[in-house]
Amino acid sequence: MPSSMSLIAHDTLLPFSGRAPAAWRHALAAATLLSACAGAGASAGEPPAAEAEADKPAWSFGGYGSAGVVHSSEERADFTGSTLNPGSAGHGHRWASNVDSRLGVQLGLTLSPSWSAVLQLVSESTRLHAYRPAVEWANLQYRVSSDLSVRLGRIALPLFLAGDYRKASYALPWVRPPVDLYSAIPISNSDGIDASYRWRVAELNQVTQVMVGHTSAQLTRDTQAQSRRLLGLSNTTTSGALTVRVSAQHTRLSADVGMPMFNALRRFNAQGEALAERYQIKDTPTRVLALGLNYDPGQWFLMGEIGRASSASFFSDKTGAYLSGGYRYGNLSPYLTVSGVRANSATHSDGLALDGLAPERRAAAVALNNGLNALLGATAQQRTLSAGLRWDWRADYALKLQYDRIKPLHGSPGTLINVQPGFRSDHAIGVFSVLLDFVF
Repeated sequence: MPSSMSLIAHDTLLPFSGRAPAAWRHALAAATLLSACAGAGASAGEPPAAEAEADKPAWSFGGYGSAGVVHSSEERADFTGSTLNPGSAGHGHRWASNVDSRLGVQLGLTLSPSWSAVLQLVSESTRLHAYRPAVEWANLQYRVSSDLSVRLGRIALPLFLAGDYRKASYALPWVRPPVDLYSAIPISNSDGIDASYRWRVAELNQVTQVMVGHTSAQLTRDTQAQSRRLLGLSNTTTSGALTVRVSAQHTRLSADVGMPMFNALRRFNAQGEALAERYQIKDTPTRVLALGLNYDPGQWFLMGEIGRASSASFFSDKTGAYLSGGYRYGNLSPYLTVSGVRANSATHSDGLALDGLAPERRAAAVALNNGLNALLGATAQQRTLSAGLRWDWRADYALKLQYDRIKPLHGSPGTLINVQPGFRSDHAIGVFSVLLDFVF
């Protein structure tokens, strides 16, 4: 059976590039598990026997996993790394194992130097089914040339530096990607088609990716979010130890969240109709812009990203960012991260005018105004300071410890979920995580 190293693909963006020590070269191998397909075609310099071997179908199998626990000092809300994969650290459980624990397996099939396919299944906590395996990737790739490839099927979204491997945390320096930025766009894949082209300018290597697709996510048993006409453009530049990724996405977003309230608002004639149209998510244009930089010469790394998501709905307009750095002492790698997310638009509405309303309609209008402002006020705003330590104690295994000091701001619950009565914003919360990452 081929090892995980055989899953290297031509279009994979590897983390931690540069002259990394032996333990960190395993992190590079882990990232290759999250490639678009398995294997690459034979080069022009291979002997005839090697070329003949390359023409034969070949398969590869590998995987990754994380097992950990999280403790939060906040008892009136739950900490989670993603709203689509909710954890229950805090109010739900004193120590929760469902925040970061997951298992992923990947099967790659190389049919010829031009054709290949990949299937990746991930089992993790979701809103509906705890640890039921789900298809993360399933696509067919055709390599037009050594520089141009096209994929069809379920594909990773080309967004953020860790967009291609955000769920394989062995390939990350931290326990999880910074929540302040990555939770803004928790969806990690789409169904459609993409094309990647490699080119070079002077000493700068470029990979430009264009994609078209759609995706959906089940928020509750009765609530779904749908992204239609998803268009994405990403360009990754590498030069030595430096990697820069710029990405943009545009989609038409719909979600059933708050529909009973919006339907009730429409009963208040033109004023209520205007509020419902303004804030509901119904085929709403939504844009995301992101810029990320990673400098990793091997002994240390410094990386940062900033992203803005904007939508003409209660989804709001917000900006998230982080800056992270670490140093490597043999197999030990301490790191620090500062991050934050803020709203760029108002998180309060005057709502329905109350003057002249009959007492019963006035009471209903007050309740609707309160509900609308509760929805707007839930827009994540917070600051986070994180400190952690990664220990690559043996090949293909890494133990991570991380402490996050999170402060929700401006009355917002930040990125916390399952908020209970009595929750207080604008005070610091301590989150401690222990995680064992591995690849196979």
